Amino acid sequence: MNTEFIQALGELVKEKGIDRDVLLETIEQALTSAYKKNFGSAQNVRVDMNKETGDIKVYSQRTVVDESDLYDTFLEIELDEARKVNPNYEIGDVLEFEVTPKDFGRIAAQTAKQIVVQKIRESEREMTYNEFVEKQDELVTGEISRVTVRDGKKIVYVQIGKGEGILLHSEQIPGEEYKIGKTMKFYVVEVNKTNKNPQIIISRAHFGLVKRLFEMEVPEIQDGIVQIKSMSREAGSRTKMAVKSVDSKIDPIGACVGTQGSRVRNIVNELGDEKIDIVKYSDDMAEFIEASLSPSKVTKVFVNNKDKSAVVIVPDFQLSLAIGKEGQNARLAARLTNWKIDIKPESDFSEEDERLLLEKLEIDNLEAENAVDDIEEDLLEDEFSDEVTESEITDFEIDDSEMEELIKETHTEDLTDEEVETENI
Repeated sequence: MNTEFIQALGELVKEKGIDRDVLLETIEQALTSAYKKNFGSAQNVRVDMNKETGDIKVYSQRTVVDESDLYDTFLEIELDEARKVNPNYEIGDVLEFEVTPKDFGRIAAQTAKQIVVQKIRESEREMTYNEFVEKQDELVTGEISRVTVRDGKKIVYVQIGKGEGILLHSEQIPGEEYKIGKTMKFYVVEVNKTNKNPQIIISRAHFGLVKRLFEMEVPEIQDGIVQIKSMSREAGSRTKMAVKSVDSKIDPIGACVGTQGSRVRNIVNELGDEKIDIVKYSDDMAEFIEASLSPSKVTKVFVNNKDKSAVVIVPDFQLSLAIGKEGQNARLAARLTNWKIDIKPESDFSEEDERLLLEKLEIDNLEAENAVDDIEEDLLEDEFSDEVTESEITDFEIDDSEMEELIKETHTEDLTDEEVETENI
């Protein structure tokens, strides 16, 4: 190795962002192992590489011991022998002799090359990991590079910049085709470090994909004027999304749909014609639950705040629409609101049923309100107990002598028995 190698190493360090000192230290450690392996040395050795010229020297290290303690001549040297080299040596000092082999340069070059290649790979893996860990929960665009089948389940690999994303079977949209070379958008679910390249788990089925697509497509969402309050999704079939506007002049649903449906159409095309229901969010749970069952019409909504459930009455001809195919509409509405929803047709809900239900709800909702009041009262008491008023401070005033005694007592409590005796003396 020579000056050219050191210069090339410096350029590589700048290009790959590798720490130069760490790299040189790693090379020295590897050269130590290479020396012992190739020359069968049982002695302690130290490899020194000149960071400016690249010259390498190997030193044998022996510890100075008393004659009576000499055990291994490879690792130790008597004090008398050591003082023949330098009279200042004492027991415990380390004596070094240069033992650089004539052909060690060739071995050193091969070893250094292997270490540099290894460090480059490690650096690239670290850079890739750092790049993608920042993209977790974000949208990325990638090209499908290969498709494999494991245990009868398809696994899709996607090239995303310098990284490779893994689209597991559970994260795929049912029925969606994944052809090699096709470019698609994906949601980054998680990024994990491994011994090789970072593992990037991506998804087409996660509701976060739809959320990020709307954020990208709708400027009002980007600006924070329109907020996505909740979402529920059955990938490939239907998504429900509740939105709210912080500006009364802006219609949140209209902003998401776009002129003649242009914005939502772009998202539907990306998702393969998946249906998207956009509803208006409301803090009034009865209104929110009614909206969540869109496109069905609702007659009445009875909410039970105690157990977060609701009974919804719909016209008979709207029952199948409210429930949806295989219960999908009701299921997505329940997930969207995070409430239990019981849907009943008008014909199965008499005036007597309504009277009994209202009586039960009056009791349950009263209990729920009382529970909330009790919690708020407890919090208020805790907050009040932590406060000390000015009048209370005055009540606690003590004179200087009492303060001095109090400090002494407090100090004594923190001491051990032995320290207390010393303190009293």
